[in-house]
Amino acid sequence: MTRPTLAIVLLLVLAAPAWPETEWRTGTTGKGSAVWKTEGRRLAYRGGADFGWAISGEAIRDGFVEVRFRPVQGRRDRAGGVIWRWRDENNFYMARANALENNVVAYKIVEGRRTDLKPVGASAGDYGVATRVASNAWHRLRVDFDGAEFTVHFDGVPLFTVRDETFTKAGQVGLWSKADSVTQFEEFRAEPKS
Repeated sequence: MTRPTLAIVLLLVLAAPAWPETEWRTGTTGKGSAVWKTEGRRLAYRGGADFGWAISGEAIRDGFVEVRFRPVQGRRDRAGGVIWRWRDENNFYMARANALENNVVAYKIVEGRRTDLKPVGASAGDYGVATRVASNAWHRLRVDFDGAEFTVHFDGVPLFTVRDETFTKAGQVGLWSKADSVTQFEEFRAEPKS
């Protein structure tokens, strides 16, 4: 690499905003107390709650939310997820990937109760989609949400679509994890539909 190229790369790295650059509001759904820590350019969940959430940004009705995450540890769970149309700690949509279960599942949380959303065309007994979710590896999770239809992507591949009309109004977006998971998050993005 030539000196001018190296200087440009260093300038871009030093000029890049630290993540998370926005204010995060964190909390718990269920029992316990979620532990969220800023680790340089990352936000990390370090267990402590039935379900832990971190919310940021403006309310979005239709658009997308995505994050790069790494499930590091956890004996009971090793999961990371994204939230959309968040109304409060007990009412929102969420999709998560779990390294201990090797699956990706979408849910609605209504009055604090979590119910899985069946992929379009799935049978009543299906639970999300079986997918290899490697521990200690970086993955990308994205949900495109438009009206009552939500498409869940994992590592750049559209996995499944679900339909639900429980929450139709705009809500905040954010991150999710659970139980004793230790999960790192970076490169969080969310945008309204243009």
